Amino acid sequence: MIGGVQPKLLLSMDENGQLQVDSAQAELLGLTENNHNWRLVRERDGLTHTSRDIIWLEFNEEGRFKAKHEEPGVGRSLLMSPFNLYFTWQTTSVTEIIAATPNLDYVKFKTTNSVYELSRIYDSAVGNPV
Repeated sequence: MIGGVQPKLLLSMDENGQLQVDSAQAELLGLTENNHNWRLVRERDGLTHTSRDIIWLEFNEEGRFKAKHEEPGVGRSLLMSPFNLYFTWQTTSVTEIIAATPNLDYVKFKTTNSVYELSRIYDSAVGNPV
């Protein structure tokens, strides 16, 4: 990359005239992700999101960012990667941890307005996280 020059996304047009972003270039810039390690499912409608990584955010009384954590907790919100303006999903604050495995590969939790199940995605052939 040339210093002082903003990176450009490579675009192409498909047979239907739709613009397509070069997925490899978009991933390098942190706009998309190809490898997903986590699956979040909302109970009421089955809405599903996947991401490479997750973090738990804590906010202060004014609703401003206070701290980030690697484990869930009451009062924290789940943020799914990529961790930029184009994040996949953020939940409202956790009000209750309903169930969790000791290694936190599975967590069922209730938020201000929904119930979610978060689970690590495993490679079914070898049983290891992807």
